[in-house]
Amino acid sequence: MIDEIHEECGVFAIENVDNAVSYCYYGLHSLQHRGQEAAGICVVNHHKMIVHKGEGLVFDVFTEDQLAKLKGNMAIGHVRYSTAGGSGIMNVQPFLFRTMSGSMAIAHNGNIVNANELKKQLEKDGSIFASTSDTEVLGHLIKRAKGCFVDRICQALRQLDGAFAFVIMIEDRIYGARDCYGLRPLSLGQLSNGSYVLASETCAFDVIGADFIRNIEPGEVICIKNQQIQTKKYRETNLQNKMCAMEYVYFSRPDSTINGINVHSARKRAGEILYQEAPVEGDIVIGVPDSSLSAAMGYAKASHIPYEMGLIKNKYVGRTFIQPTQTMRE
Repeated sequence: MIDEIHEECGVFAIENVDNAVSYCYYGLHSLQHRGQEAAGICVVNHHKMIVHKGEGLVFDVFTEDQLAKLKGNMAIGHVRYSTAGGSGIMNVQPFLFRTMSGSMAIAHNGNIVNANELKKQLEKDGSIFASTSDTEVLGHLIKRAKGCFVDRICQALRQLDGAFAFVIMIEDRIYGARDCYGLRPLSLGQLSNGSYVLASETCAFDVIGADFIRNIEPGEVICIKNQQIQTKKYRETNLQNKMCAMEYVYFSRPDSTINGINVHSARKRAGEILYQEAPVEGDIVIGVPDSSLSAAMGYAKASHIPYEMGLIKNKYVGRTFIQPTQTMRE
């Protein structure tokens, strides 16, 4: 049984740049709030894939010496948050699949709700799994599919149900894909030299100097190779755009933009609406660091009650809500 469901992680991908690992490192650092249990980067160097990953924060997993060994012009990366039962180095991403026909790396944000059923069928057909992660299922489905690589991705994705964003890398190109419901975010950016970047949040573009281009559409697969883009819909019907509300409420950084809406502005407006719907008398308004600070500002603005700092967060402690067990969160 797959005893883990990925909830909220961060993915990053970049192609056709010198020292791609540096861009990936800083991109993951900006996405650290999306997962603090583990981090990993896979690079391509002359059609050879090299991966380094480990448990801990990005800063802990990657030293200067380790980064120097990850030479290449393409990279994908991942910061990880899991629920109870899914910890351990075997589940740290990106996953690297080596086959006789070539290598493939996958990083994933979200959860595949029919993963157990798919895994049972794959095991009946002879597949062997090395992790308890639902992400590994996609690798097996792609390998068993027929046709060119993008068609194999599309065939695999059509078998998945859930909320997900994937970045997939082979020796000469990178793919990105979103679930057909649009629940998990994935955005496209571009550097000044024309190279493209994929990331869970636009704040990752800001830190590396990339411009936001657009969101990957629900049900879309995008292929990036040599600063060129091709797109394809793996599903044409029943496409929806139902971004998870928790992206605005909690998961995303306030300086990110999700579906054209700045997260800080959305939280501030939510605070204003909260006062309109549930007004109270008070002396001061205090935000709980860090996600509710924007909402508290909005509440203070609408209520004309002074906003004050009343709770201080230890800057050296990570996000507590996304610890995998209730005991660790407490």
